[in-house]
Amino acid sequence: MGEQVVLIKLNGAILYNMFRRGLMVLEENREAVDILNVFPVPDGDTGTNMVLTMRSALKEMEKVESNSLSELVQAASLGSLMGARGNSGVILSQLLRGFAKGLEGKTEINALEFAQAMQIGVSTAYKAVMKPVEGTILTVSREVAQGALEMAKKTNDILAVLDAAVANGEEALIHTPDLLPVLKRAGVVDAGGKGFIFILRGLREAADNAAKDKDLEGRPTDSVRPEITMDIARSTQSQPAAESDSVIEFQYCTEVIVKGQQLPLEQLRQDLALLGDCLLVVGTEQLAKVHLHSNNPGLVLENCLKYGSLHQIKVDNMQEQHRAFEESGLVRDLAQSESISAETTDVAARTAVTNDSAQDQFSHRQIESPSAIISEQVDKKVGLVAVAAGQGIGEILRSLGVDEVVEGGQTMNPSIEDLVQAINRVSTSQVIILPNNSNIVLAAEQAAKLVEKEVKVVPTRSLAQSISALVAFDLDASLEDNYQSMLAGSKRAKSGEVTFAVRYCQLDDLDIKANQIIGIANGTIKVAGEDPAQVVKDLLQQMVEEEDEIITIFYGEDVEANQAEELAAALSQDFPNCEIELHHGGQPLYHYYIAVE
Repeated sequence: MGEQVVLIKLNGAILYNMFRRGLMVLEENREAVDILNVFPVPDGDTGTNMVLTMRSALKEMEKVESNSLSELVQAASLGSLMGARGNSGVILSQLLRGFAKGLEGKTEINALEFAQAMQIGVSTAYKAVMKPVEGTILTVSREVAQGALEMAKKTNDILAVLDAAVANGEEALIHTPDLLPVLKRAGVVDAGGKGFIFILRGLREAADNAAKDKDLEGRPTDSVRPEITMDIARSTQSQPAAESDSVIEFQYCTEVIVKGQQLPLEQLRQDLALLGDCLLVVGTEQLAKVHLHSNNPGLVLENCLKYGSLHQIKVDNMQEQHRAFEESGLVRDLAQSESISAETTDVAARTAVTNDSAQDQFSHRQIESPSAIISEQVDKKVGLVAVAAGQGIGEILRSLGVDEVVEGGQTMNPSIEDLVQAINRVSTSQVIILPNNSNIVLAAEQAAKLVEKEVKVVPTRSLAQSISALVAFDLDASLEDNYQSMLAGSKRAKSGEVTFAVRYCQLDDLDIKANQIIGIANGTIKVAGEDPAQVVKDLLQQMVEEEDEIITIFYGEDVEANQAEELAAALSQDFPNCEIELHHGGQPLYHYYIAVE
């Protein structure tokens, strides 16, 4: 029987090899993690997100020229933070962040220090999540750290501590379905927790090799994300506007939502351009948002009424607001927010926001002209960043006033770095982010903390919620007021998705076969069938209520335009009391996105 191998101390070189092997083991088992999706939909990407997060950590560690343990773990913390994708990736980055805090200033560590740093990592991760959910990677990491600490109090052997950590974590992983009913119904364990266990196994293998004096040569050959530095987290603040002469030419700020069929937005813009300034007309042929400063709000509303029904009418007396600001010494801020050049107004008055063709209604974004994006012609207090999958959806969001669209969605979550860069590209010092996916919310919240700008995250989880939030956006309102109104607006939307099942699954009364079409309403699978159009109809029968007025359909890249038009025509017959709006979303994997208002 051979001599027992022990490892008493960890230095920077050993820890680097441990992290590197952790990434390798995770990469080898990425698909096994990805497949552990609660729903059988084609967006299981937890393993991929965790791999990309760890790659970013290793990439940053490779820049450190020394073998300083403290410098290496700080680099891993930075790299994982900026490269974090998805909820599990963000939580993993927070575990590494806390771990790095616990090792700050250290050149080597013993078993107890290693375990204590893991405890700090868990505490940091829990604090990063507004509402921690048990039965997830959080639970597994907590039990891992607890197992490590208990063993470290008994022995100074780091290998024994890692063995205890892995054993505790695997036991916790088995019981995640007992803590999270949705896992039990799907018959799976938590994907993030599983990925974390694979990383730990890699750490243990590398530590064992170090104890046996087996150095792991080379570095991962897989492509890694480009160099990341904290420079991208420094925003460029815009220069203060010139002093105002305190004269308000137009007394009333008028806002209204216009709903109708084939709304002539260019004509509406031309009609309103003569009535005031700060004109903004954005939207689609079925719904448009109008903003105008005028001395005759009644005439503004009359012009809008010619083309459709009026909703959410808002008229503010800016003279009274100005007087109140003047008395409180804040008049300069008001003047800045309301300033707009006559040249910009003239350009806006001549610019169309939609084409005549319903299928090509958002192609105006392809025009190579500064005037193509109407929302950029008005001085905004608050900028907007949104995440979208599909060119069509991106154009729709831009038409509703979004300044920066970040590519991403179900199958490829953007990194925190991607979101930080988008925030900093927006010219305003205040920004609202619409993540539009439950797996991107946490990354958006972390990105908001990394910039000098003031940022709020409206936690939209679908395109329908995003559009409802954008309709509630007020060009003249403050960041906080817009956040509250957009949050309330997002909660009024009902969301639906139609996609295909990637595996067999039994949920409640549904026996879902692999590759069968499924309909999801507000996060719950409601319908399964063979034909996407029929699934849409069946799903809407469960979603639409008596008070609903509008059904909006966004068809994906795999749906032909004529198929979508036939579906829209059929829905007009099935739901005669609702307006049916049809848009090309171009989203991958999902045949249809649905919004009901």
